[in-house]
Amino acid sequence: MYRVRTYNQIAARGLERFPEEGFEVGPDLADAQAILLRSHKLTAAEVTPGVHAVARAGAGVNNVPVDLCTERGVVVFNTPGANANSVKELTLAALLLASRDVMGGMQYAKTLSNVTDEQELHQLVEGEKKRFKGRELFGRTLGVVGLGAIGSRVARSGLDLGMRVVGYDPALSIDGAWRLPAEVERMDDLPSLFARSDYVTLHVPSLPETQGMIDGKALGAFQPGAALLNFARQEIVDEGAVLDALRSGQLGAYFSDFPNAALAAHKRAFATPHLGASTQEAEENCAVMAAEQLTDFLRFGNIENSVNFPAVNLERTEGYRIAVTNWNVAGTLGQVLSVLADADINVIDMLNKSRDDVAYNLIDLEVEPTEALTGRIEAIDSVIGVRRFDD
Repeated sequence: MYRVRTYNQIAARGLERFPEEGFEVGPDLADAQAILLRSHKLTAAEVTPGVHAVARAGAGVNNVPVDLCTERGVVVFNTPGANANSVKELTLAALLLASRDVMGGMQYAKTLSNVTDEQELHQLVEGEKKRFKGRELFGRTLGVVGLGAIGSRVARSGLDLGMRVVGYDPALSIDGAWRLPAEVERMDDLPSLFARSDYVTLHVPSLPETQGMIDGKALGAFQPGAALLNFARQEIVDEGAVLDALRSGQLGAYFSDFPNAALAAHKRAFATPHLGASTQEAEENCAVMAAEQLTDFLRFGNIENSVNFPAVNLERTEGYRIAVTNWNVAGTLGQVLSVLADADINVIDMLNKSRDDVAYNLIDLEVEPTEALTGRIEAIDSVIGVRRFDD
């Protein structure tokens, strides 16, 4: 019986993806083999010795102690792309609001609720509407920083709106390049993109090299009056520098999904309360993807969309399967195979992959491995852990 402990409210459509037989899923399970969560801040104590995997129904994993999990041989999954459309639509809403003072106009209209004379109301509206005059997006230039699942969708939508779109992503994958419309002009560096763009939208992960990337120097390369949109991660923007740029007029507007006390008082800074993935569809998509990844891992050892382990997929055909996790040290696999050879056990099929300091092996054996056998493998100095599979 596989036991999956949940934190937060997980969409029912995702929970339904776990097989009815052989799986127990819920918030109060002890001795769980896996954890499924959304925003819960996972502590080291909650990653108990029996946990083999943690799946976050979302893209970011800043609420998961990834380094600790790696040390313990725990695979950490996320769900990249599952909330991409939800974030894209919120970004487009911000793009439109950055172009037209829709909110100011609506707030003004609210003040007219006590005007009952239609002629007077019409005169007031006509006399004041120039205060909320904006500009069209058509023909303007949109700079997209990060051209992954979300950024590529935003770029395509910008083109659909008649905008010129320039993009920058030094880590663009082959799959990402195929998703990207040919009309998007690739820029060689960020200053060039900033100088060309009327609107800049950020879609990069939070990494050491991206944290604080939009600082005072970067903002100095913006076109005066350009708008900045951040629906990626709060820490990639130096919010103090943004406030200074808003005050000086270098930055025309700042829209983000991350409220900030200092920025809240500025009339051209706008924030939503972490709404990027807050749609029913996004929550369901993330939950479904996380559940499917956990199921495949728990039953067969396959790994997809892990942030700390290599991607591994070995079709299960016959025999008995073990998974060996080890530090990526030369000679470890040879020692594992020597243990099997000494026990006169034939290997039917196997797959070995590594990522940074960790290596992961799926090995199908002709005979069922005993606890004594897996114990001898675990005794190898560089081996982190061994799993046997019931299926």
